[in-house]
Amino acid sequence: MEFEQLYDKHFKEIHLFIRSLCNDDYLAEEITQETFYKVLKSLDQFDGSKDIKAWIYTIAKNTYFTYYKKMKKEVDVDLTNNLIDEVNFLQKLSNEEDAFLVHQFLHQMNEPYKEVFSLRTFGELPYKNIGRLFGKSASWARVTFYRAKKQVINYMEGINNE
Repeated sequence: MEFEQLYDKHFKEIHLFIRSLCNDDYLAEEITQETFYKVLKSLDQFDGSKDIKAWIYTIAKNTYFTYYKKMKKEVDVDLTNNLIDEVNFLQKLSNEEDAFLVHQFLHQMNEPYKEVFSLRTFGELPYKNIGRLFGKSASWARVTFYRAKKQVINYMEGINNE
């Protein structure tokens, strides 16, 4: 079978298959294009002993998982960088003078930022528990903590620049 015929016959269903895996139309389009590029490159190696449709689906699935593994590694790097920032921030809090300044600023902060920041930083509560205390989700607690931390960092940077 000619490549153009394979492409015309199977592109839409392969695209829908990949779309069902990643829930992103743009990404599904990219992976589907990559899949058919791989089909084109290796079409002469296809021996016909298996169903060509199953062969194309296998290439599509493998292309998707290769992309997913690559993205997971990049996400892991971002997560590592965030953890390093968190450790650096906590190290600053261990300095007595900086800790006093942070506590001083905490008294001026609005709720719920003040309480969420204190519960997470000093109480070391997980986001899930903080969210439950407020009747909210863990994501809400994470975002609120992030915003509170940003306020504290901006305050500390302002003091250091004076």
